Amino acid sequence: MAANGKSTVGVCLLGCGVVGGGVERILRQQRDLLYRRTGIDFELRHVVVKDRNDYPPNHAELPMSTDANAAIDDPRSDIVVELIGGTGVAGSFIERALRLGKPVVTANKSLLAARGPELFALARQHDTCIAFEASCGGGIPIIQSLLHGLIANRCQALLGIMNGTCNFILTQMTQKGHSYAQALGDAQKAGFAEANPTLDVSGRDTAQKLAILAGLAFNVRIAESDIHVEGIDKLQPADIGYATDLGYVIKLLAIAERVDGPESAVEGSGTVQAAAVSAPQPRSSDSEPLLCLRVHPTLVHREDQLAQVSGSFNAISFFGHALGHALFYGRGAGRAPTASAIVSDLVGVALGTTPQMFKRLHVFPDQTPAARVLPIEQLKSRYYLRLSAKDQPGVLAQVTAALGRHGISLSAVMQRESEDAEGYVPVVITTHRAREGDVRQALKEIDALATIQPSTVCLRIMDQPKEFAAG
Repeated sequence: MAANGKSTVGVCLLGCGVVGGGVERILRQQRDLLYRRTGIDFELRHVVVKDRNDYPPNHAELPMSTDANAAIDDPRSDIVVELIGGTGVAGSFIERALRLGKPVVTANKSLLAARGPELFALARQHDTCIAFEASCGGGIPIIQSLLHGLIANRCQALLGIMNGTCNFILTQMTQKGHSYAQALGDAQKAGFAEANPTLDVSGRDTAQKLAILAGLAFNVRIAESDIHVEGIDKLQPADIGYATDLGYVIKLLAIAERVDGPESAVEGSGTVQAAAVSAPQPRSSDSEPLLCLRVHPTLVHREDQLAQVSGSFNAISFFGHALGHALFYGRGAGRAPTASAIVSDLVGVALGTTPQMFKRLHVFPDQTPAARVLPIEQLKSRYYLRLSAKDQPGVLAQVTAALGRHGISLSAVMQRESEDAEGYVPVVITTHRAREGDVRQALKEIDALATIQPSTVCLRIMDQPKEFAAG
């Protein structure tokens, strides 16, 4: 390739859908610009598709093929770009390319979250590399930042909005008062949500991204199963409204936080409390940082930068011991932003910088130990509770007594006069910091009361992040 004196680099593109079409367009329309800037002529050798008939006649000039194996095996294919997605056939094609010693560029977060250590080890075994900037954050260069600009920092926390579909839905619910179903329909019409949006709205897509990014940030290996995940599909407009009244905005946050240091990075987020004998214990080696890993709807203070991220945009906050706080913001998905990241990786591979980084940095999941993970029951946070209570004397006293028995103190109580036909009224409570396991036990007792309609809504609250003093 170019790093070895070759000025033309052949690209094998697997998949020409939304993102693949964007990559093809950039390589075609910006070919001269890329050559002037890099001295490399990127030439599309193969564009592999499932069915040529799915593409209009104006694609006839493209070197289209339906034989992925032949395209990968072609000696003129210097770099293989995998944009098929999923964990099935895409994984087989990536393996084939790596065994031939060919670098792979991919946006496949699902595959990397599921089989990252195995695939990275295979690449290393065959003296090649995997570039994956586009797998997390679309056009936001967060992976390059973690591997280069932030490499001197000991990460305290990495958190943010990592799914544009969910953020668009929550923005519609907040700003327009739409129900979840209405907002999802808006997202589908706008092209931000799939016909089957489960991966996005369940929080799993966000968890896969967090597994990749937090692994790099904390220099550990994180499995998707290490992450506590809750989605947005059960959120009600009432909770959006109450959060607004309290000065908060609800966002789906991905949070990876070190909780074994002298101070937690996120106020109101997570610190370790001495656990009861029966409580689940952290997993993995005690020599690694203890991490709290979670994805869930969160009440974010309206003055926080993350609260102001709207529509399909993403934002990722990094807290480092030397840098302090840095925020990465931009379009986290879509044709052009993701294609931009793919082409950036192509340039890095062709210039030789990515292969050198892959060879010399000891941060990839085939080389790092398993994460030590704090069970969610040991999380300490502030909480938002919304319950439906019978409008009669003594009910609130029963609720506060149940919370008090588990050491949970109240920060605020909000009750509106409206009631349903059976005489129940909504009561909103915010708590001071409490242990998750204690909150869960208290809610079991509260929901068992004859004067309470189950199930009580419970959301976590994150106040404004603390700034670390650099140094």
